[in-house]
Amino acid sequence: RLRLHDGKLIKDRRYHLRTYPNCFVAKELTDWLIDHKEAPDRETGIRLMQKLMDHYIIHHVCDEHLDYKDAKLLYRFRKDDGTFPLSKDVKVFMRGQSLYEKLVSVEESILKVREENSVKYQRTFLGCEMVDWLVQEGEVENRQEAVELGQALLEHGIIQHVSNRHHFFDSDILYHFWINFRRRRRLTELLNENSSRALSESPDSPFCLRKLNPEPGNTSFLSVQTNKEIKIVSAVRRSSITSLSGNSNPYFSAAPTLVFPPVAECNPKSVLKRPVTNEELLSPGAPYVKKTLTIVGDAVGWGFVVRGGRPCHIQAVDPGGPAAAAGMKVCQFVFSVNGVYVLHLDYQTISSLIMTGPRTLVMEVMEAIE
Repeated sequence: RLRLHDGKLIKDRRYHLRTYPNCFVAKELTDWLIDHKEAPDRETGIRLMQKLMDHYIIHHVCDEHLDYKDAKLLYRFRKDDGTFPLSKDVKVFMRGQSLYEKLVSVEESILKVREENSVKYQRTFLGCEMVDWLVQEGEVENRQEAVELGQALLEHGIIQHVSNRHHFFDSDILYHFWINFRRRRRLTELLNENSSRALSESPDSPFCLRKLNPEPGNTSFLSVQTNKEIKIVSAVRRSSITSLSGNSNPYFSAAPTLVFPPVAECNPKSVLKRPVTNEELLSPGAPYVKKTLTIVGDAVGWGFVVRGGRPCHIQAVDPGGPAAAAGMKVCQFVFSVNGVYVLHLDYQTISSLIMTGPRTLVMEVMEAIE
């Protein structure tokens, strides 16, 4: 919307002796989507705009057309005419975005990279730090209001305890923003909301890595090569505005897509140098350390491959994906998923647990001590 205002596609227009403020011509917008690589073709552009209409983002200026038509018809963003429905969910999300922008733009921000239980987290803050800041900046009247705001942000999936174990409190518990509001999102992500496939359609784990644009002749990821270390990216990657509570509000109902064509085949050869049993993992003095990872799924999925069974192990990790950003590595063993002990399960069952759970995935893994 803001880009369209800057580009003068949204402006006051006159039609049949009447002026319609802040509107755009559908056909011109479809051209703009293609020219600016937001849509590969007109059909996709129409589907994208229809999605915005379905979610009450845009509408025909006279509400005479319920469908988006690629024609010389005038449409308008509801934000520009005051008809955008500000539900509680939307208000909380917008408040969270406003606070985030304010926090990242100030010097000596309370948002920092911190480590807990050997896991690094981005955009973190202590609960008491956030309460202090909210009161000092006049965002709330008192500490009680600050706690209530923090709890609302957590319940709507804007912030989260780094291990997803606590609600928001005025204490030295560590939290982080799990939505990176400054990530540039592409409109085409809207069309991937419901395109996940059933487990039975893929012989691989549903978290099989997918390449968006695979190079000819290169059909495997570096992360499945047994003799190479994965390069772990430091930035937390794509997230979403979905509520952790599985809210059914249409603004926040997107679920992570587990597959994305075209498909890159995963190397079926195990990355483990030798089989490891549960008894070995759990025996006293075993050379393994347990780590807790919080992985926020994005539009492509979580970005890892799980293999084997009793115990399952991490076969591959997308170096640019959410799992890598959370600290996941190949050869780690899956101890628990969202609080459920899984060492005795096979990868299909674990995959099903993950698919039916929330977008934010809390996994305990066991890693060999170097």
